Amino acid sequence: MKTVICKKSQLFEGPLLLVNRRHPLQKTAAGELSPVNENHPEILVERQMARLLSACIQAAGGEREIIPVSGWRSHADQQRIWNETLAEEGEAFTRQYVAPPGCSEHQTGLAIDLGKAAPSIDFIRPDFPDEGVCGTFRRLAARYGFIERYAQGKEALTGIAHEPWHFRYVGAPHAQLIKENGLCLEEYSAFLRQGPQRLPAGPWVFYVPCAGGETEIELPDGCCQISGDNAEGFIVTAWGNPA
Repeated sequence: MKTVICKKSQLFEGPLLLVNRRHPLQKTAAGELSPVNENHPEILVERQMARLLSACIQAAGGEREIIPVSGWRSHADQQRIWNETLAEEGEAFTRQYVAPPGCSEHQTGLAIDLGKAAPSIDFIRPDFPDEGVCGTFRRLAARYGFIERYAQGKEALTGIAHEPWHFRYVGAPHAQLIKENGLCLEEYSAFLRQGPQRLPAGPWVFYVPCAGGETEIELPDGCCQISGDNAEGFIVTAWGNPA
């Protein structure tokens, strides 16, 4: 066993940040960004996410049919999209489909909007059907660390309408736990508070509440990842026995 100390500032760092209207971003810097692929060099996401997204699209056979529509956005980009949508579609529509600046997952570099290839693609609501290669991608997504972030039936929790085109990278064990337990990201920390969770032959995942300025976390020997949740604590992924 080993002990690490996490500072409160680390609560706002990591791949498992919860970002919504109630939990705005506290830090504006995204991680290292990379192009989604060579055909769309202008669309950037977090580096590891880019690699796994490409692998999932390839596994689904979607290289020619699945198009990245929107990845990382700066605060200014999100403000512009908010303003333009508000002017063109009105407040009710905008609040359903666009997060206010500072409250958008796109600003983390960990979110991607995908669309089915077509001569014209709606930037705000791209078509990403359940059938064909898009459906195959959706079925494979959790295996590669992605969740459909704004699922149908979870609107009251997420604050966003159902968006079958919007995927969020959280990492494979977390995506599979979220999917298998029918959760949205808003529910994940509370789920982990019930006790350590594990998939067969997978890493242990457990939750540690933030204790103030510094939080001591007991970790098992071996590889571990600690991510803040942008709310109240830290999510630990441990390839070993739980602490």
